[in-house]
Amino acid sequence: MPTTPMPAEAPGPSPVLRLRGRAFGPGDFAVMAVVNRTPDSFYDRGSTYAFSAAVDAASRLVEEGADIVDIGGVKAGPGTEVDPAEEIRRVAEVVAAVRERHPGVIISVDTWRSEVAKVVAEAGADLLNDTWGGVDPELAEVAAAYGIGLVCAHAGRVEPRTRPHRIAYADVVADVIAYTTDLAERAVAAGVRRDAILVDPAHDFGKNTWHSLEVSRRLGELTATGWPVLVAVSNKDFVGETLGGLPVEDRHAGTLATLAVSALQGARVFRVHDAASARTALAVVSRLGGAPGSRNGAEAEVS
Repeated sequence: MPTTPMPAEAPGPSPVLRLRGRAFGPGDFAVMAVVNRTPDSFYDRGSTYAFSAAVDAASRLVEEGADIVDIGGVKAGPGTEVDPAEEIRRVAEVVAAVRERHPGVIISVDTWRSEVAKVVAEAGADLLNDTWGGVDPELAEVAAAYGIGLVCAHAGRVEPRTRPHRIAYADVVADVIAYTTDLAERAVAAGVRRDAILVDPAHDFGKNTWHSLEVSRRLGELTATGWPVLVAVSNKDFVGETLGGLPVEDRHAGTLATLAVSALQGARVFRVHDAASARTALAVVSRLGGAPGSRNGAEAEVS
């Protein structure tokens, strides 16, 4: 059910991200594991499309150390049209089942549609992962009404599920910072809690490989804004192209290297396909002292 509106908050980003009674401060790492309830995912080719397979995959990822399970019902790239009713059919029942099986896990849903967001919020979702950068302004209103979190991403102002040709920026990092922080403040104005908002540079969304690499090199400029930063680089095209055109199945090492670089620059949440390896890599960064004050998410205070 929608929550009672919260009182006005102090200006500026919250230094602590709070979702479902867990808190992730600067230096803490949260692993967000992907469950694709799609028949055409670029990564798993539909292996978790069946309802039972999706729920079982979520359980396995939680056991591997995932703090957040991110459930999606629409392939990011071009493909078969999926209308809101079909997206709801794919994701809502999985959200409800995962919530029942794992009461404490943070559940995220990868959607840009407010009508889908409302249904999954009712089913138990804690976070709306809007990878397409606010194309539906009512999404923030849903997050506000239900007291849940929101990811504010930079997708180059493109239409969902499209790949623009020869997209250009005067300074891609400056564009990412301006766009995501503006979305975050708009979300606050709509009533979303400041401590439930993340920003995401959205590697490969409205970007070519050079843009994604530049964002990775200069991620510290985005983390310096104070908004908790999510990075979603797992097995993406820019990783494969950087390493000479590697196919998806050979991008694991490049993914872990990019995660470590992102963690060293202050990223807070890491969206991945392999939760166990990500948890191990981030633990090494933490223990090397690369992320000051890190508790690796495991000892995060309860809000």
